[in-house]
Amino acid sequence: MTSKKNFRIGQIVPSSNTTMETEIPAMLRLREQVRPERFTFHSARMRMKHVVKEELAAMDAESDRCALELSDARVDVLGYACLVAIMAMGHGYHCQSQARLGGVTQANGGEAPVVTSAGALVDALKVMGAKRIAVVAPYMVPLTKLVIDYIENEGFEVSDWRALEIPDNLDVGRHDPARLPGIVAGMKTDDVDVIVLSACVQMPSLPAIAQVEAQTGKPVLTAAVATTYAMLGALGLEQFVPGAGALLSGDYVKRSKA
Repeated sequence: MTSKKNFRIGQIVPSSNTTMETEIPAMLRLREQVRPERFTFHSARMRMKHVVKEELAAMDAESDRCALELSDARVDVLGYACLVAIMAMGHGYHCQSQARLGGVTQANGGEAPVVTSAGALVDALKVMGAKRIAVVAPYMVPLTKLVIDYIENEGFEVSDWRALEIPDNLDVGRHDPARLPGIVAGMKTDDVDVIVLSACVQMPSLPAIAQVEAQTGKPVLTAAVATTYAMLGALGLEQFVPGAGALLSGDYVKRSKA
């Protein structure tokens, strides 16, 4: 664990994203109530309005510029805040993206670890020991199937899923998280290990996590929760946030070190 107490959180964000800059700060503010570390938040944006493969690819091409800009601010960690953009680039792309963007920060004299929401979700499922999962995603069906294929290529079985088919990224951010428990209630979750309540950092989900965990008796994970867990780990901090679901409860810190 590090002795440092003040950290700069960098986020590479789609231009139309309105949620990553609210949910991740909200979780880390909760953590500040019970731990001594303090965080500030700094963003760079990539243009994207509609969640379609062509726009996602064009957006990803701007991520190097964003990493360069954030490294000018000497942030301590970078989070690439678009799960589907990474997964749309092909199997295993999160590893390539993280390595490339980390190289950009190093070359600029502001080396910082890079976390992608896609890689964070995959890694979190491994930490949680998941085999079978259920997934809720805001994307159109073709992109949702692409996300499912990416996750299954990492060794998990997606036994049930819902595509909410919201094409406009601003509308994804406006989706009411109070609807999520009802959506999950209509899914088959009795045989899954983990419920991915939001496979998208833009779809708000934080207020619904505790309700869905109580409703189903299953651990609930979201892309934003997984990204927060990965960022804390990259900073050498205890991966604990009160009220943010099973992964950040502290249980999986112990299990991952056992």
